[in-house]
Amino acid sequence: MPAYDLNGKVALVTGAARGIGFETARQMHLRGASVAVLDLDAAQASEAAERIGPRAFGIVADVTDQGAMMAAVAEVVEKFGGVDVAVANAGIAQSRIATVRGISGEEWERVFEVDLLGVWRTVRAALPQIVERRGQMVVISSIYAFANGMGNTPYAVAKAGVESLGRALRVELAPHGASATVAYFGWVDTKLVQDAFAQPDAGRLEELSPDFLLKRITPDEAAAGLVRGIEERAPRVFVPKWWRYVSALRGIINPLLDRHMEKDEKTVALMRDLDAKSVDAARGS
Repeated sequence: MPAYDLNGKVALVTGAARGIGFETARQMHLRGASVAVLDLDAAQASEAAERIGPRAFGIVADVTDQGAMMAAVAEVVEKFGGVDVAVANAGIAQSRIATVRGISGEEWERVFEVDLLGVWRTVRAALPQIVERRGQMVVISSIYAFANGMGNTPYAVAKAGVESLGRALRVELAPHGASATVAYFGWVDTKLVQDAFAQPDAGRLEELSPDFLLKRITPDEAAAGLVRGIEERAPRVFVPKWWRYVSALRGIINPLLDRHMEKDEKTVALMRDLDAKSVDAARGS
C-alpha cells in the first residue's frame, strides 16, 4: 500500500480540462479518489469530468480571482465533504518569445498573475482543508525554475517562485501532519508546449540545446510520475527523472551555462534579433 492511499480521498485539480491536469485528475480517479475538475471553461470542465468518471465533476473558476477560488473550494467541500489533495496546475505561457525589454508589461504581468499568483490563490483557498485533513498541497513548477529563462522570463520567474512557495509549505505544514509537493516537468507534449515550439524563433532556441533536452513526454507520463509522488508524499517530483540530477547540480551547472551563453555567438545573435523585433513592433504600434 502506498504511503498516502488516494482511495476515498478528494482531489481538486486546476487547469484540469486538458493536458497534465486532465491526466492527473483521471489517474487519481482510477485510484479511487473523487475529483473536482476546475477550469476556466465550464463546458470543457464538465466534459472532462464526464470522461473521467462518476466521482468527478466539473467546476468553473479563474485562478486569478481569489473570491472565485474560495467559492470553488467551498463547492467541492459541499459536494464531497472536504479536500484532501489540491493540485495547482493551471498555467499559461507568453504569446511569443521575447526579451524583457521586448515583452509588454501587460503580457509579462498576465503570465505572472496566472502562473505564480494563481498558484498562491489556489494554495490560500485550499490550505484550511489540507491542514484539517492532513492532506497534500501540490504545486506545479518546471525545469524553468532552475534553467535560464532567456526569452521566456515571466514563465521562468513564476516557476522559480512556485518552487520557493512549495518548499516553504512543506516545512510549514509538517507540524500539522500535512505536506506539500513541488513538481518539475521537462517538455510535455501539451498544447502550451506545442504552441511554444510553433512560435517564430523557437527553432533558433531549439538549436541552442542538445536534442535529448528537447525530447517531449506525454501528459499521461507526466501525470503518472506526479501521482506516484503524491502517493509517496514526495517533496519533489521530476519527470523525466534525470532532471533531478540537473537540479541537484544547479549551483555548479548554472554559472557555467550562463557564462557560456553570454559569449555564445548564436545566443547573442538571437537575443539581438529579438530585441530588434520588439523595437520595430513598438514603432509600428
